[in-house]
Parts: sequence; C-alpha cells; structure tokens
Amino acid sequence: MDKVKAEFVVLDDRFAGVNGDEWIQRLHTGCRWTEGPAYFPAGRYLVFSDIPNDRLLRWDELTGVVGVMKEPAGFHNGHTVDRRGRLVSCEQGNRRVTRTEHDGSTTVLADTYRGKRFNSPNDVVESSDGAIWFTDPSYGIDSDYEGHQAESEIGACHVYRADPADGSVTIVADDFSRPNGLAFSLDESLLYIADTRQDPSHIRVFRVGDGGALSGGEVFASSDSGGFDGLRVDAAGRLWAAAHDGLHCFAPDGTRIGKLALPEVCSNLTFGGPRRNDLFITASSSVYTLRMNFSGPRF
Repeated sequence: MDKVKAEFVVLDDRFAGVNGDEWIQRLHTGCRWTEGPAYFPAGRYLVFSDIPNDRLLRWDELTGVVGVMKEPAGFHNGHTVDRRGRLVSCEQGNRRVTRTEHDGSTTVLADTYRGKRFNSPNDVVESSDGAIWFTDPSYGIDSDYEGHQAESEIGACHVYRADPADGSVTIVADDFSRPNGLAFSLDESLLYIADTRQDPSHIRVFRVGDGGALSGGEVFASSDSGGFDGLRVDAAGRLWAAAHDGLHCFAPDGTRIGKLALPEVCSNLTFGGPRRNDLFITASSSVYTLRMNFSGPRF
C-alpha cells in the first residue's frame, strides 16, 4: 500500500487537538472516479463506487483485498448503511434509490416523483425514524460518462425524502442548483446539504421539523477550493466536507477550523473500523484511510 504524509492544517484553535496517524494509507487506486464509501462493521469491510467503470468494489479490512462486488452496478454513486445493516444506494444510471437486502436481493425505495423519473440520485442518508433522504442532481444524465445521457423529466434538481411508513416521496428542498452531499447534525435537528455548482460552492443548513419539513436554508459555509461534495458529521458535532484539496472541517457555528490535505480531489468520506475512528476517503482514482483520535457517531 502506498502512503502519504498526513497534513493537518490548523485554521482555528478548536482544531489544534484534531489529528491521527502520521501517514495516510492508500488502500486502492486505478479507478476512474471513486465515490460513496460505506463501512459494514459486522463484516469489517468497505464498499465504494467506481462510477465511470460502473462497478461496486469491496475492500476487506482483515485481508486488505479489493474485489468487485457488483458489475454492472447501475452507475452507483453515494451509499449509506441503514440501521438494520443493509446497503442503501443511489443508482445514477438506473435513476433510482435502492436497498440491498441481507439475502442479496434488491428493493427499489424510490424511482419516480409524481410519475416522472428522477435525474440521477447522488447521495443518501437515513434518519432515525427510517426515512431516506437523498439528493438528485443531473450528473448521471448530463452525459454517458457516469450514467446515460437523457433529458430531465422533472426539470430541476431537488432534495427528497422517502417516508418510512408508506414509501411516499416528497420534495423537501427545491431551490438548489446541484444538490450533492448531505448529513444530519447529531440530534437530527439540522440537515446540512452541499450545493456543488453554486459560485462559490457552499453548504446550506436547514432546521428539521415535524414530518421532515425543512426551514431556513442559510449558507453555512462556502468553499475556497472547488466544489463541496460528500459530507459527514463526527461524534463531536463537527462537519467534514470533501473538497478539491482534501477534507474541510467546520465547527457547528460554521467556522472552517481546519483541513486534512489529500493528494487527489476528494469526493466523499465515512467513518469505520471497530471503534469508528478509521476515516475512509474516496478521492479521484483512489481510496485512502487513516486512524484518527476522534470517531464518527454510531448513527
């Protein structure tokens, strides 16, 4: 495995104690564009997408082996592991959100809104009530590179929520250019959503009300290094965002307090390992990891 010197950039005193391994390990490379890291603690493995190659890959923590888990894969992008240990996936090519059951079968959670197909679901999270929240930009239909070129049936790029009781899908945010990564605060009172195509790219924050209604939507933070992509909140409530120069870390008040520099453009991140203090990062052609002195939340 290749390794890169870990460079923690302190921008605020609140980041001064944040660190981890001296070296960032490169677990795999040779992909076209990696995305959607999701860690399964029961099996101790990581799955991730290689979108343009239309395959889902799996890294085994105990052996270090990377193999193909699914090919073709519907041009998978973002993933999450639900509270029953099942993989929930955004399929850009198939323009839907699916769940892989424990027996390997596939359940379609959402594929249309009012009879119209989604553009290309991008990233997904589950709230504690079992609702599935996902973003739907147009990257998978813009060309044949990471999906199938097509016209948008909905005509815009929205953020959606699939109800856990009846599966009904509602628009929760409709004023985005290209909604991308999303993450809840620890108490789920707030939802952070990245808008990649704004100038500058920024993250907005919404208050979460009854039944999943969102309010607010103020700009939480803006990027000084390319478009924001995947988002994660750690166990201390800090927000981590993938950007072109690495991962940016924000305090709950929106202050950028630090960065973790990476040698490739970052797309997404997740926490894993037995104590959830292993940080996994998808970046351009590679997947990286390092052990941190903090952890991700259990959910």
